[in-house]
Amino acid sequence: MPGGHSQTLRPFLWRAEKLYGDTEIVSRTHEGRTRHTYSEYADRTAQLANALDEYGIDRGDRIATFCWNHTRHFETYFGVPNTGAQLHTINPLLPDEHIQYIVEDAADEIIFVDASLAPKLAGAAEGAAEFDDVDFVSMGSDEIDALDATPYEEFIAGHSTDYDWPDLDGDQPAGLCYTSGTTGKPKGVEYTQSMLWSHTMASQTPQGIPMEDSDVVMPVVPMFHVNAWGMPFTATAAGAKHVYPGPSPDPADLAALIEEEGVTVSAGVPTVWLGLQEYVTEGNDVDLSTLDTVIVGGAAAPQSLIEWYDDRGVEVLHAWGMTELSPIGTVSHLTNDLRDADYETQVDKRSKQGLVVPGLEFEVIDEDGEEIPWDGEAFGELRIRGPWVTQEYFARPDASEEGFEDGWLKTGDVVTVDEDGYLQLVDRTKDVIKSGGEWISSVELENAIMAYDGVSEATVVGVPHERWQERPVAFVVAADSVDRDALVEEIEAGLREEYPKWWVPDAVEFIDEVPKTATGKFSKKDLRERYADQSLVEGSVPEDDAPEGE
Repeated sequence: MPGGHSQTLRPFLWRAEKLYGDTEIVSRTHEGRTRHTYSEYADRTAQLANALDEYGIDRGDRIATFCWNHTRHFETYFGVPNTGAQLHTINPLLPDEHIQYIVEDAADEIIFVDASLAPKLAGAAEGAAEFDDVDFVSMGSDEIDALDATPYEEFIAGHSTDYDWPDLDGDQPAGLCYTSGTTGKPKGVEYTQSMLWSHTMASQTPQGIPMEDSDVVMPVVPMFHVNAWGMPFTATAAGAKHVYPGPSPDPADLAALIEEEGVTVSAGVPTVWLGLQEYVTEGNDVDLSTLDTVIVGGAAAPQSLIEWYDDRGVEVLHAWGMTELSPIGTVSHLTNDLRDADYETQVDKRSKQGLVVPGLEFEVIDEDGEEIPWDGEAFGELRIRGPWVTQEYFARPDASEEGFEDGWLKTGDVVTVDEDGYLQLVDRTKDVIKSGGEWISSVELENAIMAYDGVSEATVVGVPHERWQERPVAFVVAADSVDRDALVEEIEAGLREEYPKWWVPDAVEFIDEVPKTATGKFSKKDLRERYADQSLVEGSVPEDDAPEGE
């Protein structure tokens, strides 16, 4: 190959070890924080690789993890794929039957598991033939009786800190992650060495999510969820300090890590940053002075959240991606032309999913198969392609045939594109509400409702309606102290001012918690099924407020 070697992960670790050997990797555990340097990390990664060789792992074999965010989990990120094996991160929040399915589908040889998650994995493994040929390694210090697991330190102990890393081809599978399977069986997405290399390099561009050797990077997004959005790889490529928040961190845990470790860059779903905001506004003394950027994905960031962090000197950087994209696709940086725009315009742009990352191409197709105009109003399904976008699903030709067309990934996301090229997620194709022949964006209504004081979560779903096909209903999680009748009046009045009357939800229902998928996204399927009897929307929408399509 021209240039001497393929595009692989190995040079990222080599560079970090050689140039930043004293930079720390910190991990929060139940026993306190652990600290390793890149030099020590490289030694332990080599020990893991030697241990896998001794076990009998061959090139192409799959090694799974069932873990939270911590240093030992991070050791598998380079220790497994750099040997030529494939790292398969399993989401422990999936239902047992999905875990059984993906372990069988992936044919995992070993599963590395956290002690706190062992009961969940043992429950899935009990009586399941899929686990008969799987061995377990406990990420804690002790054995796990329920799984007959070898402690991690025992697994790597005595092995050499030197390892002759093989030369790998860029097409060598390096990672495997499964979609959450909300509409059927989970679909496996393979990441090759060159896909992860390309994703890392694109992330490091100014229009990606760049990191520097002066940064302190804390991924709150789980490492089992699309490689923590690639942050462990990007931070290593940069030579940055890593901080891993461990199992189930609460806002107090995150605040302490930010203050005491000097975190500059972090990432997680909006509820993480709403939780930290609530923790601060409740009167807790939190020093956010080192924090420069929080990356938000998985759901839309409310403008009120962006503004609150802006007031504290923290940039909320909105991004969009998918498991199939390794995962970053767009990031909402301001273009040069917008850097002198008024603040309201800037916040409006930053609250969108953003600009496509250099290296990717996209098109947006309407129901007639035509590309939509970039006017910020026309809707269509987003299709995307590029060097870190998968071109097929793992061992699922049926899903591949449905999910791809002429080299494009059909994302299932309905978007608009404004005149400046900013994508805005309108809905998933399965969640967009069709009322009287017109589309209503549930996501846009959700964002508007979550901007009201006293609303912590809100989701909008389409409920069947005999005449209008579907009508929107809002489900709101509100603070205990809120006057709910007054809040409903305020929301409905505000939405009537901002949107056509037929967009306004026919009912606002209060619930204790919005159901969520295994990846933390709102699960609208549960609410649709619960309220499928139309009782919430009977007799709604008077004639003069009917959608134009009717």
